[in-house]
Amino acid sequence: MKILSPGGLPIGVWQAIPLRLIVGYGFMEHGYAKMARGADSFSGILHALGMPAPDLLAWATILVELGCGLAVLLGALTRLAAIPMAAVLLVAIFTVHIGNGFSSIKLLSVDAAGPHFGQPGAEADLLYLAGLAALVLGGAGPLSIDGWLARRLSSGRVRPS
Repeated sequence: MKILSPGGLPIGVWQAIPLRLIVGYGFMEHGYAKMARGADSFSGILHALGMPAPDLLAWATILVELGCGLAVLLGALTRLAAIPMAAVLLVAIFTVHIGNGFSSIKLLSVDAAGPHFGQPGAEADLLYLAGLAALVLGGAGPLSIDGWLARRLSSGRVRPS
């Protein structure tokens, strides 16, 4: 028995869309922020963390966040795009966030200027990893470029080279 949404489509048609939107847009937003501040600024952070080839890694991270984020947002080559995205998240977890614990929200104090927060833990990165894992395991869904390509390939209209 298929459970249908109010529009009459199976529920499984919709489940990947919110994941793709938040994971894809989130990555793109982080990549844009790094680019807007300048890759040199992010390279300096990577250098301070002791990362090798910080200039190369800065640009690689920005390109992964923008390019793969867009791919996930559109549902294009989602499983392939998830690999470098997961790598970026794992590096961030193990070089920055794990030392700050789990929680992403660390309320330190509240005064007349408003709340003051500490450094975030690994929670948000782990949530992104969970979203990527769900997309890898369940696919980008039929309402995606991946879904469109799969339908074209199965109908025989497009032959893989």
